[in-house]
Amino acid sequence: MSGILERLNKGVVLGAEGYLFELERRGYVQAGPFVPEVVLDNPEAVKQLHREFLRAGAEVMVAFTYYAHKEKMRTIGREKDLEPLNRNAIRLAREVAKEGDALVAGNICNTWVYDPANPEESGKVVRDMYYEQIKWATEEGVDFIISETNDYLGEALIGLEVIKEFNLPAMVTFASTSDQTIDGYTFDVACKRLEDNGCEIVGLNCSRGPETFLPLMQQVRSAVKCYTAAQPVPYHTHADQPTFQSLKDAHGNRAFPVGLDPFLCTRFEMANFAVEARDMDVNYIGICCGGAPHHVRAMAEALGRKPEASRYSPDISLHPILGTHVKENTSNFKNWKD
Repeated sequence: MSGILERLNKGVVLGAEGYLFELERRGYVQAGPFVPEVVLDNPEAVKQLHREFLRAGAEVMVAFTYYAHKEKMRTIGREKDLEPLNRNAIRLAREVAKEGDALVAGNICNTWVYDPANPEESGKVVRDMYYEQIKWATEEGVDFIISETNDYLGEALIGLEVIKEFNLPAMVTFASTSDQTIDGYTFDVACKRLEDNGCEIVGLNCSRGPETFLPLMQQVRSAVKCYTAAQPVPYHTHADQPTFQSLKDAHGNRAFPVGLDPFLCTRFEMANFAVEARDMDVNYIGICCGGAPHHVRAMAEALGRKPEASRYSPDISLHPILGTHVKENTSNFKNWKD
């Protein structure tokens, strides 16, 4: 099986994330802490979601270890379960990846520990957290590591350094909660720093929907020569509310994180995003928090693919009222028509 870099060299790789939000919607993850206890408590739910993403066209099964680090596990009193959770998450991803032609990615993320005012001391804590996660991932045989939702260039560089200690390909992406990293680097500059330090895949993920995500992604693509990755959230962010954390409902209430349903992008909008990203020469195209298999299938089809789940893609021509061969009794349903 070819690795991530060989696949990227041949064309766009389609990824799929959003495990936290989707499994929260299904009743397996608690909003607030958002810790992936489901890996240990209900592993079949995780495996099923992997399988749905695989059938929809995802080429990478990302181990569900987002927030599965020491700091987060401590907040819910399950620090002792840290290693079993990380190892089991990778085994679940690998089991499903073998059902298709998919790779397995280990996953590390923002720690909420890094402090740019005290980079050495806080950085050592972050490094130790990353080291144990990546060590377990390497022992479990992942193909590469995704370090995502980075708020600080300093923390992202630590993650990259540890990944490289284990001789694995690295994909490092920043969360675009502002117009730059919290430690003051525009995303094009931050991604160029990563590239200069040996990162093979750089880019952005989370926080912004397609409309406010793509302009920043264009800046990143123009700044680097390496492979790039783009994984937005599927929500209608806009200039006045550029991130899904800033979206407000009709009453002025913050929608994030569990009231975002009215802002959700359609499958067609995410398909359009996939095409725009491809035309921008983005190499790894995916989706983040809020993403679901129907989004991924539409993105795959827009990229000219026909995944297993395309067998059940919509065919409205067969609908009993809206279809092209309807019966006379549909005159009773005139309000369905234009």
